[in-house]
Amino acid sequence: MTTEVDRKNSSADPLTPDFEADAAAEKHQTLNITTIPGSNDEEFTANSQYGVLAAEAMTTVWSKRDLIIAFVLLWLIQAVNYMQSTATAAFTPFVTSAFAAHSLTATTSVVSSVIAGVTSLGVAKVMDIWGRPQAFTVMLVLMEIGLIMMAKCENVQTYAAAQVFYTVGYNGLSFTSTVFIADMSQLKNRAFAIAYLSSPSVITPWIGGYLSQSMLDHVGFRWGYGIWAFVSLVPTIPLLFIYTYNYRKAKSSGVAPRRESGPATFQSLYYYAVEFDLIGIILFAGGVALFLLPFNLYSFQTLGWRSPMIICMLVFGLVTLVVFAIWERWFAPKQYMPFSTLTDRTVLGACCLSGILFVAFYIWYSFFYSFLLVVDNLDVTKATYVVNVNSCLGSFAALLVGAYVRWNGRFKKSVLFVGVPGLVLSIALMIAFRNPGHVGLIIMCIVFYALASSIVTIGDEMAVLAACTHAHIATVIAMLSVFASIGGAIGSSIATAIWTGVFPVRLAMYLPAENQADVLTIYADISTQLSFPVGSAAREAINHAYADSQRYMLIAGACIQALGIVAVFFWRDLNVKDFKQVKGTVF
Repeated sequence: MTTEVDRKNSSADPLTPDFEADAAAEKHQTLNITTIPGSNDEEFTANSQYGVLAAEAMTTVWSKRDLIIAFVLLWLIQAVNYMQSTATAAFTPFVTSAFAAHSLTATTSVVSSVIAGVTSLGVAKVMDIWGRPQAFTVMLVLMEIGLIMMAKCENVQTYAAAQVFYTVGYNGLSFTSTVFIADMSQLKNRAFAIAYLSSPSVITPWIGGYLSQSMLDHVGFRWGYGIWAFVSLVPTIPLLFIYTYNYRKAKSSGVAPRRESGPATFQSLYYYAVEFDLIGIILFAGGVALFLLPFNLYSFQTLGWRSPMIICMLVFGLVTLVVFAIWERWFAPKQYMPFSTLTDRTVLGACCLSGILFVAFYIWYSFFYSFLLVVDNLDVTKATYVVNVNSCLGSFAALLVGAYVRWNGRFKKSVLFVGVPGLVLSIALMIAFRNPGHVGLIIMCIVFYALASSIVTIGDEMAVLAACTHAHIATVIAMLSVFASIGGAIGSSIATAIWTGVFPVRLAMYLPAENQADVLTIYADISTQLSFPVGSAAREAINHAYADSQRYMLIAGACIQALGIVAVFFWRDLNVKDFKQVKGTVF
């Protein structure tokens, strides 16, 4: 017997994927798991892998109290992680003070970010094959190792390794938490649940900075890292206990999925290599990493983009991604996800929108903080407040968007006609307010941007989640994350290219004769820029150069953001009220 995603209006769109056919196509590839009826006379998602069925078994037997406690703990985990991230950023200058000039420091930061960006692909398969709590535990251990190593590091090599462990673990925890939320919520409520998970960012930016400064003033960064390593365990251990307890409860009651004991060692390794689609993951993760690294490392090369190493990495990255597509389509014994899902127009459109969103954002945002400090003459605290308006208001507005999706059931039109145009408008308006004296109007634009981005980000996640079965939730979220990483890298690179190509040229054009000898120093050092009195000829020239650079960044960001309309246009107009993906006691 099978249970497919119910869709009342599937006949209205000939391009709607046949989930039952996908499940049937995978039947010979899945674990030998006993399918047992669950609550409400339903069955577990047909032909799913062990981790998916274990999650469904857990929600079948746990109580409403356990569900509420799990939601509270996930909120606390996100709150702790957000504050911890703020602290890590604040501690970094103190950790690296002894070896700040060492080139490995910056390079490792780039490499760790790229590794974290593609790790979600593997984590998703771990969650599907071995189980949700198992993947969560691995990510928690990696993050704890990173925090402890950063607390004890005495040289750049230790700090470099710590960055990799911490970044992978931190991003992995965030990713697994999102999958937990998807497992615990009906599709019609999932937009609100996802917004709920990100809601700690309404308050954590204000608390995190204060706590970080207090730790630096009283105990130092080493004890600071140690404190966060301990605090991170406070909400995570109880959550793991709830998952473990309820899985054992499901197992003892005969509801939990069972699989036969593994065969011989070589056969077992081959079996899991096929289940993980190991070759596919290596090809895709390797291709993405090779494609992303040049956008971050080209500035360290003497020849820049003309460097043979940079060119080779780009070419081999693109070729590897093409090989991945060929492998998945014709040769993979078990695809990373059904090829029909991978090429579904809603999934592809949502992934493209995610990439476009991050490209546009990082183009105009990369130098925005410096712009506020120099052009608008804000101090660090006030500039931070302006920047935090986006995350705080956006997280709050996302709750309202989630409630709207719960009531209306649809999200495409709001993204297409309100969200994306709102982003384009808010970015374009800042072009007119890039000169000194318009801080209030800039904040107005940030408010518009936050409201529009809440619609777009929630709609984007709902698009991929509504276009697949419960069996592939983790993998489609991972794909969305990878496209966001690619977009962020490209956007940062474009912003840097505009900055290096415009700012020094305009600076030399506008600076008075007596400051011409200091062009390179002023260009390279924001402290030097701020040292000139407000209203002086040199400061006005610096402001003018900033305004010109920001103008090109904003124009580029607005134009690229407009491409999101095309991506959303290809989505199906899905009604989340027509779907049933999860079972048991869920939100």
